[in-house]
Amino acid sequence: MAPLLATATGAYGVGIEPLLQTNVTRYRVRPASWPAGLKLKVAVIADIHACEPWMDIERIGQIVQLTNRLGADVIVLLGDYVAGHKKITAIVPDRDWADTLGGLRAPLGVYAILGNHDWWADKTAQVRGRGPIAARLALEKAGIAVLENDNARLTRDGHEFWIAGLGEQEALLGYSSGRTVKRGVDDLEATLAAVPPDAPVILLVHEPDIFPRVPERVSLTLAGHTHGGQVRVLGSALFAPSELSLAYCYGHFFEGERHLIVSGGLGCSWWPVRFGMPPEVVFVEIEGQAS
Repeated sequence: MAPLLATATGAYGVGIEPLLQTNVTRYRVRPASWPAGLKLKVAVIADIHACEPWMDIERIGQIVQLTNRLGADVIVLLGDYVAGHKKITAIVPDRDWADTLGGLRAPLGVYAILGNHDWWADKTAQVRGRGPIAARLALEKAGIAVLENDNARLTRDGHEFWIAGLGEQEALLGYSSGRTVKRGVDDLEATLAAVPPDAPVILLVHEPDIFPRVPERVSLTLAGHTHGGQVRVLGSALFAPSELSLAYCYGHFFEGERHLIVSGGLGCSWWPVRFGMPPEVVFVEIEGQAS
């Protein structure tokens, strides 16, 4: 019985949860710094990790259709569009996954940041130590705005708010004393510099590790990267990329007046297995507190 159970569990974790399931996980947040008259719906896509057979163009297209049906005011993409492991049958070219994501539609636009695997996959950028990387160029060619330590001013119902996107925190790989050293291209101060001090702002980050440094004037931080642990047993993640990523592994976190939502993402990294953490598109409704 035990070998049969182990086989069935493995088959589910490899062949069903990562390939066939896509949940919509909904949150409602009421940040203190958000205007009382502004209601905003945000759809969040994270960690696609395009590859065959796990996340091919057809599956990405289905995710695009699902996301469009949610009726969000704005759609944000949180990085890691390229494959995150080598257990694949074929890569999906940047042009193809980007063109498919170009089908996303929202009244206030679609905004993207980049992830660590997007940077690591671009060997030319690694050698020269700077971008723009291939994933950014593909997204922009597909008509999607990419924010790297940059921001965009938007308005809805007469209210102004900002979308800010942080540069990748583990962009560049180096080696020292036989160990891999990761160096970021993130600049939180520059990312928020153009945002007025009292303006509501949503911050897009790939890794949630930055959250302790995010100022309270940021209404909501949205992150991916962790895959929610990718494998969860009894509700707990077995692994996360870093100590802080484990602390902020999945879900909605409050610290003082600050809010963080970490998506479980859609694809796979390390190994093509998801268990207890189905792929998800996140849908967030933001509204101000009653005066």
